[in-house]
Amino acid sequence: MRKKLKPVEHRKFIRYDSLHLLDYLVTDEAGNPGIYSMGRTIDVSADGLKLETTQALENNCLLLVTVGIEDDLIELEGRITYTGPFEGRFISGVTFIKITKEGRRIFAKYVEAFRQRQKQQPIT
Repeated sequence: MRKKLKPVEHRKFIRYDSLHLLDYLVTDEAGNPGIYSMGRTIDVSADGLKLETTQALENNCLLLVTVGIEDDLIELEGRITYTGPFEGRFISGVTFIKITKEGRRIFAKYVEAFRQRQKQQPIT
């Protein structure tokens, strides 16, 4: 009987479920663009989300966040309400300050899909 080999991970970074990934753009009060990067959604609610990033974000800074569910992409405007280091990365709370009615409808689908995915496979 041959011994089964365990698959070897060849990627430098393990891919997370894409539902948890989003991109963001830091802006100033006048809307001028700053840092553009990606982050991972840790938790969501109808009014905001918890975001893991590789860069520190400042309290009260503005973000334009893009999230996607199925074929829909929406942009949300949010403000960092808290931020802090966590295991070599940073965790920030984002409260939405601008979202359209259609954006709310789509984001509700995102929240539901996120919750269902967490039930199936919790993020560690």
